[in-house]
Amino acid sequence: MANNKKQPDTKPTEDLIRACPKVLLHDHLDGGLRPATVIELAEKENVKLPEKDPQKLAEWFLRGADKGSLSEYLEGFSVTTGVMQTEEALSRVAYEMMEDMKKDGVVYVETRFSPLFHTKHGLSHDQVVESVLRGLKNGARRFGNKFGLIICAMRNTPPEHSLKMAELAVRFRNQGVVGFDLAGDELGHPPKDHLEAFHYIQRNNFYITIHAGEAFGKESIWQALQFCGTHRIGHGINLKHDIMDQDGKIIEMGNLAQYVLDRRVPLEICLSSNLHTGTVPHLRYHPFPIFYRNGFRVTINTDNRLMSGTSLTKEFLLGVENYGLMWRDMERLTLNAMKSAFFNFPARLDIIYNVIKPGYDKLRKTLQNAGNTAINT
Repeated sequence: MANNKKQPDTKPTEDLIRACPKVLLHDHLDGGLRPATVIELAEKENVKLPEKDPQKLAEWFLRGADKGSLSEYLEGFSVTTGVMQTEEALSRVAYEMMEDMKKDGVVYVETRFSPLFHTKHGLSHDQVVESVLRGLKNGARRFGNKFGLIICAMRNTPPEHSLKMAELAVRFRNQGVVGFDLAGDELGHPPKDHLEAFHYIQRNNFYITIHAGEAFGKESIWQALQFCGTHRIGHGINLKHDIMDQDGKIIEMGNLAQYVLDRRVPLEICLSSNLHTGTVPHLRYHPFPIFYRNGFRVTINTDNRLMSGTSLTKEFLLGVENYGLMWRDMERLTLNAMKSAFFNFPARLDIIYNVIKPGYDKLRKTLQNAGNTAINT
């Protein structure tokens, strides 16, 4: 529902979108390194790279990701995690992420990663998390934006590993960790295999988001909700099968979709990523506009900035170009994200009323003044 303030009719451009306050809920720390940083860290760690020029390396990651397969999309992570094996490297990557977010206009970000992949040089899981938090906090102090860290368990690991990650997340809950996630390839790895970890999170009154409905059907979303108690759904685009038939025609909403809608379960939509993994053959077939028009609490996210060659600004621009999003839509999507964040309630309100709303008010005045100047000249 659009707000009552007069909305500018100027089409959002990349520069103007970048200047707006934005909120990012689904971003993988190890999927968003700077290519130049990968090269520098690889030299220190003796990690072989296919390219040693930053631009060519960025293109290599994008080619590898854009193969229409989630499993192939994930292959690039062996390189990024390979250079994130020391405290210095982990802190640096986290710090640079906060700087990149600042440059992209992101005022609050929830970044996620799995400590399971960063212990090859002997770091403990606690040391890994402490290193990342140190970089995030230093970045927040330097650049003025806010963050939350989400600890990921992996679907294809034994349940006892997931429990360790859940315990780790709770152990650092007062130091910047805001939630727990289950990530990785969905095929053959249902979320209910990791119930002990989810029950541990629930018993400790903590927060859950789960990758579901990306590479598998709506059943994965149902399990994430009704077995695992998730508060948000990562991707969730196969919820469309409870709204549309195989020909893409809208039918009566099923019970699962109605539940997600009624309970305001946030959907962490990642447009570029869904295209690159083959979850959708083209953005015109993405169910985002269906969800948005029907009142679902959708948010727009980056997933993996390096692999998909993207930023939150670029993801919003895709929404403008493919679905006709305007400023009122961008503000609504940003408020959806901030309301759905795992940040504490007073902090969410502070960002909404002292950062997001004033930021869009300023934008409206700027565009209206520009329009009036054009009319009078």
